[in-house]
Amino acid sequence: MTSTGRGRGLDVFREGDSPFRTLTFVRDLTPAELLTHMAVDPETLALRDAADLPDDLGEDLLDDEEPVVTSGVDGSWTWAWEQGGTHGLDERILRIVSAGTEAVVLHFDEKPMYWFKYAAGGEVVVGFHTLQAIGPTGQDPARLDDTMRPLGLVPGHVAPLHSVLALVENAFGIRLRQPAEVGDARWSGRLLPLPN
Repeated sequence: MTSTGRGRGLDVFREGDSPFRTLTFVRDLTPAELLTHMAVDPETLALRDAADLPDDLGEDLLDDEEPVVTSGVDGSWTWAWEQGGTHGLDERILRIVSAGTEAVVLHFDEKPMYWFKYAAGGEVVVGFHTLQAIGPTGQDPARLDDTMRPLGLVPGHVAPLHSVLALVENAFGIRLRQPAEVGDARWSGRLLPLPN
């Protein structure tokens, strides 16, 4: 059985100290390009270090309509982290950021629930959430079955704890260091509200 435990690339989210909302991972885009494709307000797009972020955008860090997003690169993936929003889950955004490449979106909230979407070439290939027994959807909902089943992610069954994190690590090699632990400046800004 494939491990769902510690010692993996997304351990920061297994430890419970990061109530993350939405992480969007994309190949072959720079952080500034990813944020631009996600509709960041160009007047707020800038390189900021951890101290500048709350000073510049602090009141809006957890806003759900116009969330603050921070971006960086880990391995072959560029990531965008919304601590208050869900723009990355929006299929219009996902279509844009995955055009000509691939994207993985991971969402967690306090219900508790994970939401996972994998897109390639502008189309959602696999998507599911864990609020109830999983039921994958998308253009090819069985595409990740060989990775999902050993983790207990079986259609019609409840997802085991941290199994969605393990799916993202095992299927895509995604990892993420806690951005606050890295002293470098990162691209960040405020996302514009999603159109109705």
